[in-house]
Amino acid sequence: MNEIPLVLDPTGRRRLEEERALHAAQGPVLVDILGEKAWAVGHQELLMTLLTDDRVSKDPRQHWPRFISGEIVGKWPLYLQVAVKNMFTAYGSDHRRLRRLVSPAFTARRTAQLVPSIISNTDALLDGIASSQSDVVDLRAEFAARLPVAVISDMLGIPQAMRNGFRATIDKIWDTTSSPEEAVRATEDVYRMLNDLVAHKRTEPGDDLTTVLINSRDDEGDGSSLEGEELVDTLLLVIAAGYETTINLLDSAITAMLINQDQLALVEEGSVQWSAVIEETLRYAAPVSHIPMRYAIEDIPLPTVTIRKGDAILASYGAASRDPDVHGESSETFDATRSDMRHVAFGHGVHFCLGAPLARAEAVTALPRLFTRFPNMHLAVAAEELEPLPSIMGNGHSALPVRLGIPESQDPVHDPALERRRGRRS
Repeated sequence: MNEIPLVLDPTGRRRLEEERALHAAQGPVLVDILGEKAWAVGHQELLMTLLTDDRVSKDPRQHWPRFISGEIVGKWPLYLQVAVKNMFTAYGSDHRRLRRLVSPAFTARRTAQLVPSIISNTDALLDGIASSQSDVVDLRAEFAARLPVAVISDMLGIPQAMRNGFRATIDKIWDTTSSPEEAVRATEDVYRMLNDLVAHKRTEPGDDLTTVLINSRDDEGDGSSLEGEELVDTLLLVIAAGYETTINLLDSAITAMLINQDQLALVEEGSVQWSAVIEETLRYAAPVSHIPMRYAIEDIPLPTVTIRKGDAILASYGAASRDPDVHGESSETFDATRSDMRHVAFGHGVHFCLGAPLARAEAVTALPRLFTRFPNMHLAVAAEELEPLPSIMGNGHSALPVRLGIPESQDPVHDPALERRRGRRS
């Protein structure tokens, strides 16, 4: 790793420029992610190949020399992302054991059981927004964020008194502009809350995922259970992934529809399904741009570079989902009518996200309810004024200010797309 790396912007402001740089290269690109070097992979086919290669591990304790030597402990803001002990960072048989223990909590039956929770939470949030007497609302804060937090909290059985604390701390963990000291404090806070949750559920078990995980046993293996670090870190994975990915999915889908009014009109007339909007959102604006890290357990020769044993690999899901080699010249264009929406927003291979069906269920339930309730919504600022999430990892907006009705200064006749939408409803 002697070449000069591409330094990834922790504020997320250069995301498009960085994706283009990854696309321009024919193979992996050496990047600097908050001071650590890694090979970023932004081509979909190559990334999928590496994600299913047995020579690529997610376990830093076995396969990342810099982690093993203690060089990043307490010094790297993303230390928590790689140090957790759960299926997210496990390799080989250890990963298979952990996934077997967790996967029963994410069956199609359990996802279906959560749909009433999604509907009731969505309707309650929309009622609250409608009664706020404010024509401009930050839909990221008041809707896109609150819904996943409510659903995951219901799923895990998190008491009401703990919910706001979890949300605020998870936001800090995803913020890559935090200092190492701030990251350490956020880590300490989240583990304190997780241990409190486990202690609460041991004394007051319920029909919830936390209780299921506490009682889980590996029936196909040695009968082992999730204990100690594994249990707490698995809960952290469910909360962190369940919050942030779905928040960003809802945020980006709402934004795309408000910017692309013609496509919203097609949805409203039934020519395009909301499921297509969701898949195109996942392709166009993957909720997670980059996920650290993976590691080469032996040299991996590729046509343009050789990834050496011990090198870190960065899965660049955002770039790979918008790969022009797959989607051509329109890769940077949102188009819910496109026939090919292939993406890797939920990963690929053995680490494919178990929560993907739940995220899709939340979006396909909540989005039509939102747009039906507020059919004349418009962005309250120009699209280019929306601030990106301050994160290398998360891909969304810091805020999503939306005007719920037609702005007084705007005559609908000057907005052809809105006029067509209104005409179709009349």
